[in-house]
Amino acid sequence: MMIDRRRALGALALGAGCAGLPGLARALPATAIRALVLADAASGRILHRTGAAATRFTPCSTFKVPLALMAYDAGILIDAHTPAWDYDPRIHQASRDAEKQRTDPTSYEANSVIWYSREITRRLGAARFKAYVDRIGYGNRDVSGTPGRNDGLTHSWLSSSLLVSADEQVALLRAMLARRLPISTRAQAMTEAILPVFEGSGGWTVHGKTGSGWLNGADGEPDRSTPLGWFVGWAGKGKRRLAFATFGAGSAIAQGQPGGMAMRTDLLRRIATLAG
Repeated sequence: MMIDRRRALGALALGAGCAGLPGLARALPATAIRALVLADAASGRILHRTGAAATRFTPCSTFKVPLALMAYDAGILIDAHTPAWDYDPRIHQASRDAEKQRTDPTSYEANSVIWYSREITRRLGAARFKAYVDRIGYGNRDVSGTPGRNDGLTHSWLSSSLLVSADEQVALLRAMLARRLPISTRAQAMTEAILPVFEGSGGWTVHGKTGSGWLNGADGEPDRSTPLGWFVGWAGKGKRRLAFATFGAGSAIAQGQPGGMAMRTDLLRRIATLAG
């Protein structure tokens, strides 16, 4: 996990952020890092804002939301099921069976297929990819990747240079739902349409994307004993629609469970209570 160094002192004041700073992650206990932002999607009224909501972390697979926005706007993605690309082990990397199959935009989001993300960024190219990240104002906007590795197109959002806060995740989602992003209205509508749907407590329907990874160790590489997770999206019931971003890392994530799934399970269980 990476934390924006400009916000590091603020994270330390919260008693949690130091766990993600290189050189400290192994020296300190696996402190629980948490963040939750829940807002009315239309008005922006904050219902809950707790923990390290302003601190930037690696987005991991939650970046598939802005990637879909870019790809639909650029004409790389066409509709909910076009294009469908085949997994090719000669050029694609995958570890899960769900990734090793023909993938379209809907299954891309549902199965969190990393190689499909990389096909999108490859087709965008470095200049256009960077321009889109700047245009939508995503996080720290840094898609340079790992220093010295020239991997910005393939890794910048995976425990690397690109960082985003829970506050910023919610702002992006609210703008998309209101069709206020500086890209085509259709791109925003299509991205909204393909995100996975879940049943939340109290009759709430929840649309969202998980992201999972690990805190970085003292060597700057992911430490698999310290997971992290995101769940971002929106929840609807009747005429109400709420945008949310929830993050956890370190001991906030149960060992042996993907971080994103842990955060999703928690949000789905609590959404009725949180919504009030």
